[in-house]
This record gives sequence, C-alpha cells and structure tokens, in this order.
Amino acid sequence: MTHDTDPKPISKEWNYHPDLPLADLSIFKWPPDPHFLGRWVLRNWLTLSERVMMVVLATLCWLFLYPSLGTAKTLAFGWVFQVWLVNLGLMICIAGGLHWFFYVRRGQGKALKFDHREPAKGNSLWNFSNQVHDNMFWSLGSGVLQLTMFQVVIMWLMANEYVPTISLASNPILFVAGLVLLPIWSAFHFYWVHRLLHVPFIYKHVHSLHHRNVNIGPWSGLSMHPVEHLLYLSSLLIHCVFPSHLILVYFHVIYLGPGAAMTHTGYEDLLVRDKRRLALGTFYHQLHHRYYECNYGNQEMPWDRWFGTFHDGSDDETQATRTRKRTMYRNI
Repeated sequence: MTHDTDPKPISKEWNYHPDLPLADLSIFKWPPDPHFLGRWVLRNWLTLSERVMMVVLATLCWLFLYPSLGTAKTLAFGWVFQVWLVNLGLMICIAGGLHWFFYVRRGQGKALKFDHREPAKGNSLWNFSNQVHDNMFWSLGSGVLQLTMFQVVIMWLMANEYVPTISLASNPILFVAGLVLLPIWSAFHFYWVHRLLHVPFIYKHVHSLHHRNVNIGPWSGLSMHPVEHLLYLSSLLIHCVFPSHLILVYFHVIYLGPGAAMTHTGYEDLLVRDKRRLALGTFYHQLHHRYYECNYGNQEMPWDRWFGTFHDGSDDETQATRTRKRTMYRNI
C-alpha cells in the first residue's frame, strides 16, 4: 500500500485517525483471549518494536555509557554529571532526531499525522513564542535533571545494597518478567498520577503547562511543570521495592524519558518504503491532548473503560467528554 505524503485530511478535526470507534486493546480484558495476548507478545517483544529497541539501548548504556555500579557507592560530582550528560544526549538524539525527521526534513510528510497543524510559532502562549523551543526548555531543563536525580539515587541505593538487586546469571526469569512488567507498572502508575494532575486546582497550576500541547510533537512528551516531572518520574521508585537490575533501571529511565518523545511524535507509525515499521504515537492519547478529560491512561490498561473516562473517537464520546470537562472546571 502506497501512502500519500500529503493526504487529504480525513475530517475537519483530524488529518488522520485509525478506524473508529477504537477497539479494546487492553491485555486485561475479560475473558482472556489467548490469540490477542499472543499477538501482543509478538508485536511488543518478538519484533523490532519500540520496547525492544529501548532494551537494546539500555543494555548498550549499561555496557558503555553509564558509570559502573561500583563507582556509584559514593556520591560524587563526576559520575553524577556523567549520568546527566548521557541522559541529556539520549534526549537530544531521540527527541531531536524524531523532530528533525518528521518536522524539519518532513521525511513522511503528513502521512499518518493526527493533527494537520504545524508546531506553533509567534504565539505568546509559549516561552520564546515558539512551541518547540518551549518544549525543549522544559524537557532538557527540569525533565532531564529530575530523571537523572531519580536514577542517581537508585544507583546509589543499589551500589550500597540498600535495595534488593538481581543478576542476569542467577535470576534470568525475574529479569525477563521485569522487562515485561515495567511498562505495565508504568501505565498503572501513570493513570493514577494523571487523574491527580487533572484535579482542577492542580491542573490549573501544574498540568496545564503540558496541555498547552494540543498539537503534540516529539519534544512535547517530557515538556512538563517540575511538579509534574516529580510525580510522573516517581514511577522509578518501584526499583527500591522489588528486586531489580541496572539494565531494568536504565530501560525504565529510557521508557519514561526519551520514550515519551516517541509516543508524542504526533504520528501513528514510522513508514519505511510505505510500510509501517515502528509504532509511535496512539490516537488514544492524541484524543486526551485534544479533549483533556478522557483517556488518562493507555490502551494496555483497562482503567479508562472501567471508570467511565474512555473516549473511542466517536462524536458521541466527544460530546460526553466536553460535558464532563465543563462540569469539572465550572468553579475554578
């Protein structure tokens, strides 16, 4: 199938969207569907998926870029700065690379792009009157700094044996289970933190900074208020409770940091020779950025369906979401 790089918009609201209404893609739907679960494992872990690429990158960082665990026994500027520098480089390479490909080189045109608009410029809503520069400021400033702080604390705790750790040789099953479960834990944590961030007072003073990005791009993913960074990145504290390995920690760091750039590209998939080769953003989360009070989680977890905040992309759900939003924000 050949994809037009400058397709006609599907509707007045959207340049592109998948088939609607959105299907239930939760791996926790009941009764269990073995065929669906098998396809989920194949798509996420047995092909060159976003998650597999992150695991490979985490392993390379463990081998060659981040300081050794022995070095982390004593807090010192040198190794802490090294961690920050690696994280800064990863964010610049991944978010910057995606932005360059999709929005500077326009390597895919608008094929599979959800929103027809370009990143905003000349608007005083943004720092520097530029959406991309504003997003870079928050992502590379507070985002990378706090990501590094969480990582440094966990590395120091592991190095001094204050938290449980595992080795690849003696705990391969637990290691693999950690890889599979960490994104699921992150989705669970993200949903509840996200609901908290949408409490009207907190939304107004904290989360609204992220939600200025109605039309998202790679730099939007980690562009948040420092308080939101603190809450969002607290997902990493799971490594202080359950036995972990440095590769799992680094995978989690990449998943939450540079990985957010991948899921906020504004495109559904990366096309290579007109074939979908890498899943990126989801229309599920794009709907949240457009209509705010819906789809707080992601498609793997059933929380939005269970708690009545699921938006399937239909006009009826748009109206229901707008009514819920008016009710929530009436008194602020």
